[in-house]
Amino acid sequence: MARDISKYTHEEMDKVAGITHSTHRTKIVATVGPACDSYEGLLSLVKAGVNIFRLNFSHGTHENKAEVIRHIRAINKTEPYNIAILADLQGPKLRVGEIENGALPIATGDIITFQSNQKVVGTKDSIYVSYPNLHEDVEVGNKILIDDGKIEVIVREITAAGEVKVEVTYGGILLPKKGVNLPDTKISLPALTEKDLIDLDFILGQNVDWIALSFVRRAEDIVDLKRRIKDANSMSKVIAKIEMPSALTDLRNIIIESDGVMVARGDLGVELPVEKVPMAQRDIIRKCIHRAKPVIVATQMMESMMDRVKPNRSEITDVANAVLEGADAVMLSGETAAGNHPTLVVETMRKIILEVERTEYRYNREEDLRPQPHSPSFLSDAVCYNACKLANDTKSNALIGMTQSGYTAFMLSSYRPKSPLFIFTKERSLVNQLSLSWGVRAFFYDEEESIDDIIADQMTILKKRGFIKTGDVVVNTGSVPIHLHLPTNMLKISRVDD
Repeated sequence: MARDISKYTHEEMDKVAGITHSTHRTKIVATVGPACDSYEGLLSLVKAGVNIFRLNFSHGTHENKAEVIRHIRAINKTEPYNIAILADLQGPKLRVGEIENGALPIATGDIITFQSNQKVVGTKDSIYVSYPNLHEDVEVGNKILIDDGKIEVIVREITAAGEVKVEVTYGGILLPKKGVNLPDTKISLPALTEKDLIDLDFILGQNVDWIALSFVRRAEDIVDLKRRIKDANSMSKVIAKIEMPSALTDLRNIIIESDGVMVARGDLGVELPVEKVPMAQRDIIRKCIHRAKPVIVATQMMESMMDRVKPNRSEITDVANAVLEGADAVMLSGETAAGNHPTLVVETMRKIILEVERTEYRYNREEDLRPQPHSPSFLSDAVCYNACKLANDTKSNALIGMTQSGYTAFMLSSYRPKSPLFIFTKERSLVNQLSLSWGVRAFFYDEEESIDDIIADQMTILKKRGFIKTGDVVVNTGSVPIHLHLPTNMLKISRVDD
């Protein structure tokens, strides 16, 4: 007699609405802002193809963030979606202070004084920079960039009073609160500022799915954040934002310690010589895939659509290249947070992704990512590798995995299988978290009887939702004995019965 698994099935509308999210494998992250922060606005973006919403803690209030989180969770509860929430900490972002008359013309050759001892309204005599250790950390000859590199100065003198005198090498109009980058300086600020700690306390209380740490410099920054998350008994996973040259020197360890990585090209493109950014992006993506860690490509992907209805041709190519390079997700920032056409930009990005993914480009990574014998998870990795290879060889209609920690899902995803990838887990937190991983569609399932019953249930659930049909070929992974919760150690191929 067939078992009743109705508690695992969503509404029948999943057959229709859920198809949107099952078709584009490279996921879409959208930043929430005034342009889309209502329930209707968020739902419109989800229907257009958004998988993860990013909450930028550089802007807005906790009250506003809490309301947005309630909206997203209501969508997950009433609609057939598993939308993840990513909380992005501001980090030690350095900025200039207020500026007299709201704008200050600065000419090449000007000598300007930066000071951080007290806040002052900026003039050509003195400009405040929100970095108490500025005079201690910079050295004569160091470059300082303002407003994403639009203005460039060189340190000429550091006075006994703690003032930093600089010479302008590229002038411009200095506006209030613009960011300051120190590409030649080893910053001594902690990775988590006082503001971040206040925000983190709020975030942990909200049980979000992912927390992004800005301006990561070394693996220890991630270790510290993960310790705080664990102490709070939170299941949130950590994303390391790569936007400083020092992070690139410790990239391997940062990737190992993180649960995911973001290529944050805004500050990275200021801190690094611009010509190095494309290869840095490609290298980060490649290393993340090899470590089975989700990787997001972010910043200015379709910025022209802030006010236009079509992207620039270069932006179309930028999104396409991120997909071709194997990114798990591509991210929209101001385009959805403050742009005039948030839903249209998501729809456009999704069309670009689908067009690349439907062509015969080499996104399948099986031959590149063979299991490594020295890996402590070698046997489990080998099963995942061969599951993807078998699914490819047989042109299976579904590749199904089970996970308790998320590792099997991340590993199967990292091989970029050609077959649709479905993951079942008893950990409710993972269902949304896995929305970030390439190609993954996750389901909650907590039965622990025989492996045959579990596989039968999985097929029934996927049939009821319209993802597979009678006669389809399916590859399953799992672990036996079930009750021991061992790493993935089993592989099965079968046809779907009536």
